[in-house]
Amino acid sequence: MGESRVKLADSQDEVQRFMKYVLKDLRALDRMLREEEWFETDPIRIGAEQELCLVDQQAKAWPRAMEILDKLNSRGAEGFTTEFAKFNLEINLTPLAFSGDCLSQMERNLQHQLDEVRSVAREMGGDILLTGILPTIRKMDIDLKNLTPLQRYRALCQAINKLRSENFDLRIQGMDELLMKIDSPLLEACNTGFQVHLQIDPQDFVSKYNVAQLITGPVLAGAVGSPILFGKRLWNETRIALFQQSVDTRTVGDHLRDSSPRVTFGNEWVKEGILEIFQEDTARYRVMLSSEVDEDVEKMLDEGQPPALHALQVHNGTIYRWNRPCYGVIDGRAHLRIENRMLPSGPTVTDEVANSAFWLGLMNKMDDYYPDIPEKMDFDDARLNFVAASKMGLDTKLRWFDDQRVNVVDLITGELLPIAREGLQEAGIDESDITDYLSIIESRVRSGQTASHWMLGNYAALMKENESREHALAAITTAMIKNQKKGEPVHKWGRARIEDLKHWKPSSLIVEEFMTTDLFTAQKDDILEFVANLIYWQGVQYVPVEDDKKHLVGLVTMRMVFNEYSQAVNHEEEVAGSVADIMIRNPITIHPEASIIEAMEIMESQQIGCLPVVKNNQLVGMITEQNYMKIAARLLKALHSNSDEEADNS
Repeated sequence: MGESRVKLADSQDEVQRFMKYVLKDLRALDRMLREEEWFETDPIRIGAEQELCLVDQQAKAWPRAMEILDKLNSRGAEGFTTEFAKFNLEINLTPLAFSGDCLSQMERNLQHQLDEVRSVAREMGGDILLTGILPTIRKMDIDLKNLTPLQRYRALCQAINKLRSENFDLRIQGMDELLMKIDSPLLEACNTGFQVHLQIDPQDFVSKYNVAQLITGPVLAGAVGSPILFGKRLWNETRIALFQQSVDTRTVGDHLRDSSPRVTFGNEWVKEGILEIFQEDTARYRVMLSSEVDEDVEKMLDEGQPPALHALQVHNGTIYRWNRPCYGVIDGRAHLRIENRMLPSGPTVTDEVANSAFWLGLMNKMDDYYPDIPEKMDFDDARLNFVAASKMGLDTKLRWFDDQRVNVVDLITGELLPIAREGLQEAGIDESDITDYLSIIESRVRSGQTASHWMLGNYAALMKENESREHALAAITTAMIKNQKKGEPVHKWGRARIEDLKHWKPSSLIVEEFMTTDLFTAQKDDILEFVANLIYWQGVQYVPVEDDKKHLVGLVTMRMVFNEYSQAVNHEEEVAGSVADIMIRNPITIHPEASIIEAMEIMESQQIGCLPVVKNNQLVGMITEQNYMKIAARLLKALHSNSDEEADNS
């Protein structure tokens, strides 16, 4: 999606016109593959794209990408570009020959560029974070006001909305369950990845692409780093489920008709070559975007000039295979490459390069060990391994050759790491780089501390200390920033601590972050005895009343129920009636994106003890005095910590 001239294909004539160019590009690519001399095969190059999050002093999404890019451009910095949302940026690394010290050189180059953007962000009062999903991301952050204001992103949103034509339910189940109605394609911007590119000889494409599919599961299992979304603990690599659903344009029908999402692992092993994948994607997925095409591909080939295949590139950019086939032209020579899209951003640059080394080594050697992958394993098993690894990380059992069920830790340490070492050695990678990066993978896998394991462990520990969810997630995010600056790989990270939240301010909180969402509710026809027991069993003081569609229709307080029981006892009567007889109708409510300060002011001025939180006329949470006691406790703790630090420094 780097093409700036793309636009929505908003008419049938436009779709048909653009499809003609796509088909011309496919015929041109077919000719180039048959004639072979068009493609560069030496040296083999590697490349990468780094996506990152911008965060403010409260460790929240910070939509300042355009201003940061302006400052970087004014300083002559290169390689930085926009992403879908204004709280993300992307760094495109210069390709390197796959030999020698290319891995450590990639780390140095990337670290230099991160230092540049971090310096600018900190001057402006923010910071950067490498993470697959920002732990503190909020639903309000994916509002279209945070869409990067460029034509290609607007066109993509319009295209997704046009094909989907309705809001959709986001459903992901892990340790917790996320069930949420979404109306914004900007949901995709919650994902941040580190994408590795490997140039491929056209003659080797079939075997290399099938290797990429085979190793996706085990490589991802040891690299998972995105377990939390909107405060819910979901998959070890939640990006996989989130990305598929965020740009899914399929609609549900009455029959069991098969259809593939635009984010896909694929449907079968490759048999013929890269053209086979492009043809399937053209047949399976409708054109979403179009662009002005000004190249005559057949004429260019006749004149000995490789075309950019502009139309095919635009269409391929709207289909998100986890191992994406790519075509490009550099310095007058065409090339093919495989783009690995499944690795999350972070948790450190060193971890990212170690993940890349593991993947690249396997890509360079695995087909020597397993030359006939489609004959030895069902494609469905490789796809199942990918999904299982996304969910379970290093706790996954994989389906492997000869119908084996293998523990992924044993597979990585016993079989795959030695193969990866051989692959890197055959590519001529420096022995010191091979040892350094693969030892990181081995230590991480043996210790079990992936980024996901670290996040989930710290979340559990902080919640046991009676921290709020918002405070725990902010502490985890702040600790990640601190550890990334230190640069030690994630298997060496210690505990996240609340004391690191030096800039925490309750005034920056919104209701969504602190409200209670695990609610016990009643309906207006329920008997009062049920509500009395509900209050007693669950220890709550307020019971919201809703209808069958989750619309808030009233509120019952513990005091109101006690009054009814008191009157019944005094008159020696049984408690009768229903919730509708005593409930507060049309209670005062607040929106989830309102500030905590606003909620406190309403409760103080109205002298009420709770505020139901309502969005689109539906009950989504509750704010009570207990929530504010927690905020006050956090603030006092933060003030005490800061005063102790000032005393130590004086």
